[in-house]
Order: sequence, then structure tokens, then C-alpha cells
Amino acid sequence: MHRKVKRPARLALPLIVKSVNEDASYGISQASVVDSEDKLVERVKFIHERIGTAAIAEQYIEGREIYVGILGNDRLLVLPVWELQFKNMPQGDWLIATEKVKHDTGYQERRGILHGPAKDLTPELATRIQRLAKRIYRTRELDGYARIDFRLAAGGTPYFLEANPNPEIAESEEFATAARHVGISYPDLLHRIVALSMRRRGATSMVAA
Repeated sequence: MHRKVKRPARLALPLIVKSVNEDASYGISQASVVDSEDKLVERVKFIHERIGTAAIAEQYIEGREIYVGILGNDRLLVLPVWELQFKNMPQGDWLIATEKVKHDTGYQERRGILHGPAKDLTPELATRIQRLAKRIYRTRELDGYARIDFRLAAGGTPYFLEANPNPEIAESEEFATAARHVGISYPDLLHRIVALSMRRRGATSMVAA
């Protein structure tokens, strides 16, 4: 039996509605951002029936999609502030990391979806974002590697979205390219991640099968 969908008064529209426990933007599309009560009800129903999970609705923050990768267990290496860039989106579209934006290479090419160093950040703001990411990493008791995701509002305020403890680390993805930007090659990055895992578990050697 479904409970009636009712928006708390403290949550102003628009909202973004997504699965409470799916990852990789599964189920997220342009329709995920809702600007009316009817659309909110419709999208929650979609998550329940099509995705098969509970739904969560969060305040939608107009701004830039910002990522900060972190490596380390005790001593942390904070990677440069990275940005998901939207170059050729239709007017009126929400600039969010939908399932297509993340995984559909044809869509990425048509819409100019790129990622790279966040531009036009003052050194003070970049440092602030990196320090905040580091604090979140510590608070969430993460280790090995993780990616901290933000929305950066027009006024320069970073809003924490989520801490991803298992981000995509393919060579072409944000984490690896941010590491390469500071001189960490892809093989070296993978080696560091494995070494951090071994140290966390108290291992001293690897045994090949």
C-alpha cells in the first residue's frame, strides 16, 4: 500500500527525485527534476514502480556539478576540483548528471558533455571546496579512495550532494583524469589504490593464483 506523497513545507520546489539506494544515476533523467506537486507524485510513483525502490526528494540546487577525488587512509591526497561540463544542452534542460549524461557516449558527443578542471574558481574557493571534501571524507570514515560530489551555486556556495565510496575509476573517467592532472599515471593510480587496500587490511604481500 503506497502512502500519499506529501511535500514537507520546508522543501521548496523544484526538487530532484531519485532512488534512495541505486547508484550510477540509474533512473535519473530530465523528468527527475520536478517543479510542481503533480510532477513530484508522478516521479515518486515512477521510482517505486519502475525502479523498484524507495524514493528520496532533495532540494534542487541550480549550479555547477563539481567533483573532488580523494586518495588515502590516514594521510590524504586531495585531487583537483573537477567539473562536469554541459556545452550543448537544449534551452530549458536541467544541467544534471542523468543516466544518459553518464553512460550514453552518443548523447555525450551530441550535447558536448565533458569533464575537466573546474574553471574560473578563485584559489580561495578551490581550497575551500577541497578542505570541505577532506572533512566530509574524514567524517564519513572513508578510506582507500572516494569522490565527493557538490553543486556549486552561482554565489560561490558549495552544496554537498554525496560521498561516493566506490566511484568509477576507468582511465577516461573523472577520478583518473583528475589524478593524471597532478602527475599520477593510470597504472600508478591503480597501484596506489591496491596498496591502500592492502595496508587497511594489514596485508603485506600479494599472492598470484
